[in-house]
Amino acid sequence: MATFLLVHGAWHSGRSWDRVVPLLESAGHRVLAPSLTGYGDKAHLLGPGIGLHTHIDDITTLIGTEHLRDIVLVGHSYAGMVISGVANRVPDRIAHLVFLDAMVPEDGETAVDVLPVTKQLIDLAVDGWRVPPMPEQPPPLGLFGVTDPDDVAWLRSMLSDQPVRCLQEPVRLDDPAARTIPRTHIHCVGDGPAGITRRPVPAGERVRELPTGHDCMITTPVDLADLLLEPAQHPDSGSHPAGTGGSPPVS
Repeated sequence: MATFLLVHGAWHSGRSWDRVVPLLESAGHRVLAPSLTGYGDKAHLLGPGIGLHTHIDDITTLIGTEHLRDIVLVGHSYAGMVISGVANRVPDRIAHLVFLDAMVPEDGETAVDVLPVTKQLIDLAVDGWRVPPMPEQPPPLGLFGVTDPDDVAWLRSMLSDQPVRCLQEPVRLDDPAARTIPRTHIHCVGDGPAGITRRPVPAGERVRELPTGHDCMITTPVDLADLLLEPAQHPDSGSHPAGTGGSPPVS
């Protein structure tokens, strides 16, 4: 049995994993999908002081209080920053990192460094500190790649504003042990916003693709669950060469 810890992206909440959690549990694994501070059941805590390090603290604290080990730590989009910081703090607790259409930072980088288009969102911040969710676009882009009207309505019900500080704080990645943790990169290669590029994946790190939009946990939960189960079932199998592709929108 593996322990999956699923970390949602910007604007979202732990509910975004609702279709994936039972699939992983039915395969015999323990699954946690918390909401970060400022989202979901913690939306009342949203404020200008919430930043990337708040969210790294959220997950690191959860790992400690739940005594989690051998974790498959999954970060969607912005949460690639979060899981990178968590792995740097507690590398001995993490068995595998999964970057799900996610930002993949280097030491000292911010979300803006990883995905420069993020600066445009910061410039549009309300009251100088909060960024409302991205607007829905005509199909095939939809709302974070979700186009089914019922799914869009469900997704909207869980969205909160994103604190600017989350996008401006740098992540510290100075523990060499964190770089020895195996990694999988799952890229959503359906239609996405134009003009965004994804960094190449280092050689030897596993790469998988899903032909869907950014919020694959909503649009293709079964296919996503199958890919997430790979590290638990075959931890050393199937690395692909380094590759590039369309980068995820911030979320």
